[in-house]
Amino acid sequence: MHAALAVGLFVLASAACGQSQPRRSFEAIAPLVEGEIAAGNIPGAVVVIGNRDGILYHRAFGYRSVEPERTPMTEATLFDLASLTKVIATTMAVMQLAEEGRLSLDQRVAALWPRFGSSGKAAITVRELLTHESGLRPGFDPVRLAPGYAAAVQQLVDEHVSTIPGTRYRYSDLNFLVLGELVRRVSGLSLDEYVRRNVFAPLGMKDTSFLLSRTQRERAAPTEMRSGRWLSGEVHDPIASRIGGVAGHAGLFSTAHDLAIFARMLLHEGSVGGATILRPETVRTMTSEASHADPVVRRGLGWELADDDPSSDLARLGPRAYGHTGFTGTSLWIEPDAGVFVVLLTSRLHPHGTGTVKPLRTRLAQEVAAIFSSYPVATGLDVLEGERFAPLAGLRVGLITNHTGRDRFGRRTIDLLQRARDVRLAALFAPEHGIDGAADSAVDATTDRATGLRVYSLYGANLRPTDAMLDGLDALVFDIQDAGTRFYTYITTMAYAMEAAARRGIAFYVLDRPNPIDATTVQGPVMDEALRSFTGYFPLPIRHGMTVGELAALFNGERRIGADLHVIGMHGYRRTAWYDDTRLPWIAPSPNLRTLAETALYPGVALLEGANLSVGRGTPTPFELVGAPWIDAELLTARLRERHIAGVQFHSAHFTPTSDVFAGEACHGVRITLADRDALDAPELGVEIAAAIWSLHPAQFRIERTLGMLGSRAVLAELRSGSDPLGIRSGWQPAIDRFAAVRARYLRYDATAFQATSH
Repeated sequence: MHAALAVGLFVLASAACGQSQPRRSFEAIAPLVEGEIAAGNIPGAVVVIGNRDGILYHRAFGYRSVEPERTPMTEATLFDLASLTKVIATTMAVMQLAEEGRLSLDQRVAALWPRFGSSGKAAITVRELLTHESGLRPGFDPVRLAPGYAAAVQQLVDEHVSTIPGTRYRYSDLNFLVLGELVRRVSGLSLDEYVRRNVFAPLGMKDTSFLLSRTQRERAAPTEMRSGRWLSGEVHDPIASRIGGVAGHAGLFSTAHDLAIFARMLLHEGSVGGATILRPETVRTMTSEASHADPVVRRGLGWELADDDPSSDLARLGPRAYGHTGFTGTSLWIEPDAGVFVVLLTSRLHPHGTGTVKPLRTRLAQEVAAIFSSYPVATGLDVLEGERFAPLAGLRVGLITNHTGRDRFGRRTIDLLQRARDVRLAALFAPEHGIDGAADSAVDATTDRATGLRVYSLYGANLRPTDAMLDGLDALVFDIQDAGTRFYTYITTMAYAMEAAARRGIAFYVLDRPNPIDATTVQGPVMDEALRSFTGYFPLPIRHGMTVGELAALFNGERRIGADLHVIGMHGYRRTAWYDDTRLPWIAPSPNLRTLAETALYPGVALLEGANLSVGRGTPTPFELVGAPWIDAELLTARLRERHIAGVQFHSAHFTPTSDVFAGEACHGVRITLADRDALDAPELGVEIAAAIWSLHPAQFRIERTLGMLGSRAVLAELRSGSDPLGIRSGWQPAIDRFAAVRARYLRYDATAFQATSH
């Protein structure tokens, strides 16, 4: 998934200040910029590099203008940001309004602006505008557009979709023109006034504005000549210019200093200098993968994300880098794992419209990556690779893996073992969802295209490796990313394979990986032994707080499996870390756990899956939705809000799943927004939702079907009797305490230090 990691930016935090620190000086940056100026690609530039604490490098180069006269560039020069407007102004406004519940990302635009729903646009959602999957064409023909903002609004109403919404990625300025108008309609303020009051003024971004003052225009870098005069402090984009200079897609001006403030706010997940602009979970959601129509394109909400192309500038910075560029020669890049940002501002169109900033962007990305280079947590695979696969030397190996089996450079475990000296990779085994992690039904045996090896299915006719599958093998290796929840089938597949290996006298190796929702928190009812199944191998709490390697040791010891077990432990891992703290690239462990936020909600919302409820499968946000055709959304939302459940917020929701439960039927219920993941007790959340639905709709809700995921007959009985969920949660604590004593015998990693206690 992330071949680009080979040149990625991985920075370990400084012990002194928790910040990324340069590994070499910034001396090479000036020659890069000066070389591009000498080549005539740009007249000048301003570069800022910084971290969460502040600016590390800030310098102006060359000239602000070369015609009609040469004017030196200064650090205070204002630039036409062009499409950076989309993320710095419009996306921020939309996300704030979504936080406040004044709009919903999955709300149809026509619900907020009824006239917009004409001409095939009725199904377009706010989210699809942000991800450029709305089906609208790229832009208007400025020659055919009448002047004035009202004319543009009418043109948006008259606009037809060119493709079915949600089915294709197509970068479009029209998407953000629509979003700018939505900000006006929902907030009652024009876009420029809204962001001035709610984003720029609170942050102290004094030089960031759509319409510049006279003194600000005197500091602006000109772009091209239009109608016999230089555009200096006036927007270059012809559509934004046509409608008065304020548009959702372009028109914003700023300085490198102001953009550094903005970048630091994002690195601090929504707050800086005493001002809070967004909640941390909103920043994480906004900058995580949100696009689904094109498997090649990775977009957040508004933001561009690092992709699989190692030549892309963002990918050079790191697997979770995000940013945006502007047509005029501007860019902002942020690498959250390293805590580093890069601002590059040029006016490449000056004076003749023929300049280019692409070579400088690429070389700057390479240099910044080199300046801050280091490494993240090393998984068991990374450790094994560092040992040149010595523990497997001379063995004929079967590998149980899927799409999550990757090293820190994005290379598949399959390919690494295939090429390893003295190791013979002889067979592959796939768990639920298959070797590619995309199947949502039973998995058939296949052949791996790259190696030609047989891929045996462990989620079909066979849930366990058969003797025939294991014939001739010396060892089984397990390398799959777990989700940290009791009822995730990957860990049962591991246990079944351990049993099969023990029966045959085959060694079993587990390449350990992080628990994505931390390996300290233990929550939820402990499963009844009598309810043991493929989704519950051992009496674990719902949230077990262990890594997959630790679980393997626990299963082996407590079930007396007798496997010849070898756990290849991680280096640099602390068990308090959430996945995004590890600086490893996020790879969705299964098709419906697309983000870390969904994975955090999963131990609660998935409790409801067995019943006649939709948990959002078949929508863009599984496990963030709960609903059914028979639920009163407003009543359920009000009931849940009354409960003051820590860590989450609720909004009424209306959605139509395209697959799974209630496919094609309109469902009503709640959208769950993760506000504070550390405060959330996810299993309690699931019980709270079940109790609320049971109290409101006892005739319709098949609550008894939740038993398989709850794993506790006592909890189900209390729910049916109407017991208070807080009392139910208190009731499962003694069993957790007993489990904790067992769990403690198998823990490998310290809670605070980046060091495994055993190897």
